[in-house]
Amino acid sequence: MTAPVFLIDSLADVRAGGTLTLDGPEGRHAVSVRRLRTGEEVVLTDGQGTGAYGTVAAVEGKDRLTVAVTALRTEAPPQPTITVVQALPKGDRGELAVETMTETGVDAIVPWPAARCVTQWKGERAAKALGKWRATAREAGKQSRRLTLPQVADPMTTKQVAALLADADFAAVLHEEGSSPLATAELPAQGSIVLVVGPEGGVSPEELATFAEAGARPYRLGTTVLRTSTAGTAATALLLGRTGRWS
Repeated sequence: MTAPVFLIDSLADVRAGGTLTLDGPEGRHAVSVRRLRTGEEVVLTDGQGTGAYGTVAAVEGKDRLTVAVTALRTEAPPQPTITVVQALPKGDRGELAVETMTETGVDAIVPWPAARCVTQWKGERAAKALGKWRATAREAGKQSRRLTLPQVADPMTTKQVAALLADADFAAVLHEEGSSPLATAELPAQGSIVLVVGPEGGVSPEELATFAEAGARPYRLGTTVLRTSTAGTAATALLLGRTGRWS
């Protein structure tokens, strides 16, 4: 079984042969929940692509341990990057979408309050919901042993999403009536890919027109219609395979 991953604020000045201290909530999880003991392997990451690999050298109390670092590894930035603009689903399906996309390998997630979204983030609810999405991405990243965690952006308006699409090297709107399958689209080897996943009620004609002006064509995934909470994960997996990132 691969070593568990824990987040640490910074890996600056860390070297192989040195030590690191894990405390706070992450240290408590490691000691009191995972019950790690001296000699067990762990990975500490800053979530920015670098991981410190080592073994537990000492356990202190219920929320603190010392790790003897044996190696440092830094991932190359992924190419092309994959960003999913996720319309706000109902209930807890938003966290489900974030969780599975993170485990699959998405690089960034953008919450989008589309016109036909039943759920709308406003005021304190918006801050709480966004916090849940970010916490979900963090925990899913650790569970899937990622060294680079996906960025969960602040919610974007349709106009802001259009600007994001216009800057992408490949932009697409997942749509059941798309004339072309995403599986045969010409994809860039470098740069950025941005996908839009609409809400349960679908992307409105006005939104489709705005995104088309920004250069985003509608594409379909297959013959079935996926929920908004699963479409982004399926599309991410398809793109990771087609771009060679899963090879």
